[in-house]
Amino acid sequence: MKWGVPTYGNGKYYIVALKDHVNLGFSLKDLTPETLALFDGTGTTMRHIKISRPKDIDKKQITKLLKLIK
Repeated sequence: MKWGVPTYGNGKYYIVALKDHVNLGFSLKDLTPETLALFDGTGTTMRHIKISRPKDIDKKQITKLLKLIK
């Protein structure tokens, strides 16, 4: 837990539960500019997708991102 939150895939992604949402963060390494546009934040090594409600979960998008970071 290098950043104080659990990381997975050798630090390539993380999940953190906050008061009113969940952040699903990903390493930016090897991602295309089009893929980077999907994320919130301005991090230089990792960025996140903010999920406030269950209906905000895009299973296809998240699955695609997890496959990209293998």
